[in-house]
Amino acid sequence: MSQRFLEAKEIYQNMGIDVEQAISQLQNFPVSMHCWQGDDVVGFDGAGSLSGGIQTTGNYPGKARNPKELMDDIDMALKLIPGKKRINLHASYAIFEDGEKVDRDAIEPKHFQKWVEFAKERGLGLDFNPTIFSHPKAEGLTLSSADKDIRDFWIRHCQACIRISEYFASELGTPCLMNIWIPDGLKDIPGDRLTPRKRFKESLDEILSMDYDKEKVLVCLESKVFGIGMESYTVGSSEFTINYAKTRDILPLMDNGHYHPTEVVSDKLSAMLLFHDKVALHVTRPVRWDSDHVVLFDDETKEIAKEIVRNDAMERVLLGLDFFDASINRIAAWVVGMRNMQKAMLFALLQPYDELRTLQDAGDFTKIMMIQEELKTYPFSDIWDEYCQRNQVPVREKWYQDVKKYETDVLAKRG
Repeated sequence: MSQRFLEAKEIYQNMGIDVEQAISQLQNFPVSMHCWQGDDVVGFDGAGSLSGGIQTTGNYPGKARNPKELMDDIDMALKLIPGKKRINLHASYAIFEDGEKVDRDAIEPKHFQKWVEFAKERGLGLDFNPTIFSHPKAEGLTLSSADKDIRDFWIRHCQACIRISEYFASELGTPCLMNIWIPDGLKDIPGDRLTPRKRFKESLDEILSMDYDKEKVLVCLESKVFGIGMESYTVGSSEFTINYAKTRDILPLMDNGHYHPTEVVSDKLSAMLLFHDKVALHVTRPVRWDSDHVVLFDDETKEIAKEIVRNDAMERVLLGLDFFDASINRIAAWVVGMRNMQKAMLFALLQPYDELRTLQDAGDFTKIMMIQEELKTYPFSDIWDEYCQRNQVPVREKWYQDVKKYETDVLAKRG
């Protein structure tokens, strides 16, 4: 332990904060790292160009082009990120061998065996997502389509994904969070808002009618406010997904890029925790819209983390990241985002919530403001440095040297 850490620890102790307890709690809190940052959400099934109101901008060299390259890049990022991690996969990252190719409604656990082997060797859990975009059958509506054949295709796809998620959980000994999100919506004012939502509800009911182990597969449903090409109407709105999740005993998933610019997930989380045993989050950074920028150590990220900690919800909130930036080194994007999420959690764990709660009940808002402002300049960075050292990852910006070396030795040679 450095002298700086010991001195910082004492300063926090004077505020009544147990630094060692905070470090221990963070060590056991997993953050799920999304695979799709590494290849710009392309995947391996070759179904088509990116669609569903999603855009990846930039052409930084070195994008992963196949499973081996993506796994190598994930490995590189994991070496530089402290704490407990998981990997979040999309169904489009199925790995086909010996010339085999099946459509998304026919994918099987065997197509993800290499991902399971990868996760096992590294002690990681896997989370999963049906890929209901970038496909010829996703050029209009999907699970809410008026075309029964289209709906049935995506129902079969989601059910296949539940079977794959159950395989992940059985093989890795940890539950798999399986998130359903659809890009369904309309560019202009609809003539009928109700019927597509009714079809979406019926499709979800059919998906969930299959027999699966609910202890192993935690199905969740993600909302969105709008997207490119669906600016005026979104079938899977927040109101729809929250009500559906509650009435079907599945998890709601909130992505903090999927709301109006003046809405914040940090304010919503406490309300959701009152009515749901578990809540899933995708943490991103929206810039004016759901633009999926790299997560920063910014106010909203810190406030989300505070809400998780102050509400004693570290075992109830399942947290993953979701961003994709092709304009910068993709591995650096992973490392910055993941380290910032863990920084935010550590910052949140170093707050005197019992005292703040007591002061609020007593109406002493002056002291609340004073404490919260003074804590902003406490020696947090010395605690973070110690956490990185204990996890045997580079301290401060030293990790960037490893990324640049990897760029020179590996990424630059991909052409």
